[in-house]
Amino acid sequence: MAKRKLNRRQTWRAEKVQQERRARAEKKSAKLSRELEGSELGPEQPGRIITRYGASVDLEDNEGRIHRCLLRQNMPSLVCGDRVIWQAASTGNGVVVAMEPRKTLLERPNADGHLKPVAANIDQILVVAAPLPALDLGLIDRYLVAAELTGIPPVLLINKIDLLNDELLDYMRDRVAVYSEIGYPVLFASTYQEQGLEALKGRLKDHTSIFVGQSGVGKSSLINALMPGQDIRVGELSDASGLGKHTTTTTVLYHFPDGGELIDSPGVRAFGLDHATRNQIADGFIEFRPYLGQCKFNDCRHEVEPGCAIQAAIEEGAIRPERFKSYLQIVETLD
Repeated sequence: MAKRKLNRRQTWRAEKVQQERRARAEKKSAKLSRELEGSELGPEQPGRIITRYGASVDLEDNEGRIHRCLLRQNMPSLVCGDRVIWQAASTGNGVVVAMEPRKTLLERPNADGHLKPVAANIDQILVVAAPLPALDLGLIDRYLVAAELTGIPPVLLINKIDLLNDELLDYMRDRVAVYSEIGYPVLFASTYQEQGLEALKGRLKDHTSIFVGQSGVGKSSLINALMPGQDIRVGELSDASGLGKHTTTTTVLYHFPDGGELIDSPGVRAFGLDHATRNQIADGFIEFRPYLGQCKFNDCRHEVEPGCAIQAAIEEGAIRPERFKSYLQIVETLD
């Protein structure tokens, strides 16, 4: 869809709103800076970013206590999950002075196509889907490819199975069987009927995980079921569109009672891959990997070229045609 052009007045109003937001952020940052200038800073100590609010963050120390901290100038863009070095201030706040190296970083393109960091130091990505809003295998494939590009192992979780009778549940299992066939863990759950939650807890224990998926697939309900007492706000599906309403507005890190952590990030209805190349997309389809580089031509697009190893694998049944069709749909958006 083409972007709607703004007239002169709309452009001016948009710029004015952005200027006001920047001014408020700078004013708040300046206030915190003044508070820190007159205080003594304690020794450097490690911490973990729980969430970020503009120029400040909430971090957790080794004792599990939460501190509101200001960021030193020239700090990289910190996100939830980052491990940092910080100093406590006598005023009660603190200051982050350094970021420790990241093991992993999850990014997603913003409206301008630039990569925006979402969360750091994640062990696994749980791609959550559900019968409602309608199951979209193409969108699941996009999430899986995006996870492969980050190097973070994905897990597919089909939620809200209480909406299906036995026949429809069998049909759902058949639809997503392709993912377990190619090596992805696939879980089924229902918070309403408390099905599959123990298996899910076992998968989450001792890991730092993140839930991704369309709004309305039940990510917040899952968190409430897995961590009683957090009281995450749950949204309903829109009557007009059948899509989910956003309920999470800020990325937050939570602790599971039995061990492990979960980073809850705002839901998105599409996961853009505009920053990726055709070759990266192909590599993100893990069943393609044994055949990549085996084609007759180095610049093979895997469509109609003779001697294509991918096409040969499809004919032999090693690659499902529907997965290849999904690959073509993704690369067509790049073109």
